[in-house]
Amino acid sequence: MIYGLGRGALRAVHELGEISLFGLSSLLGFGRQRHRAAKLITAIHEIGVRCVPIVATVGLFTGLVMGLQLYYTLVKFGAESALGTAVALSLIRELGPVLTALMVVGQAGSAMASELGIQRNDEQVDALQTMGIDPRGYLVGPRLVAALICFPMLTAVFDLIGIFGGYLTGSVLLNVDAGVYWNRVFESVSWADVQGGFVKALVFGLLTISICAYRGFNTHRKASFPGVRGVSESATRAVVWSSVSVLAADYLITSFLL
Repeated sequence: MIYGLGRGALRAVHELGEISLFGLSSLLGFGRQRHRAAKLITAIHEIGVRCVPIVATVGLFTGLVMGLQLYYTLVKFGAESALGTAVALSLIRELGPVLTALMVVGQAGSAMASELGIQRNDEQVDALQTMGIDPRGYLVGPRLVAALICFPMLTAVFDLIGIFGGYLTGSVLLNVDAGVYWNRVFESVSWADVQGGFVKALVFGLLTISICAYRGFNTHRKASFPGVRGVSESATRAVVWSSVSVLAADYLITSFLL
């Protein structure tokens, strides 16, 4: 049993190293590509623009639920006026970056893993290598750069809409004074809180997109089945690994920032 656990841990560490080198080589390869702007715009649309509706929707309902739950918790201590502080800090420090990353993984990450897996099975990746084009820089590099741009922006959208959702629940439905709510939000949130959330967003963006791209790009090596079934397996594992990595990285980053 101990031998099996050790072997599994070594395998995980080895794969994490492969993913890190894969992401680094993709970023470096992107710098050597032609027409980088066009590729980057396409990746930003794929990872950023298309994910705005789902991020905004989840942010709104997260804020609504948090406003409701935190109100009934705070009112027991006569501290319902602190609702704005509780909602804003919870979203900006923790829930905003984490839930945004999970939503992007579910939509853009799974699609990217499937697309790269299909390109690998159709020998399009091999064709790029034959033409002397770095497939990592060409296919993965723009997405990693787009992740660095889009994840903080999507996190900011999530935070703002979530705070507004808390206002709807607390002030509109539960009669918390609107001026008190917004005053507590502005007073309690500092630049350090916002900066910490953006740091998490950047780390989550690099981590999740690297994992999803790695799983799809290496479908021929990592999947247990060939063909379409292997692509679906790669996409599923990409989402699972990315989601777990977001939660693990969130704990590590929080422990350093606090």
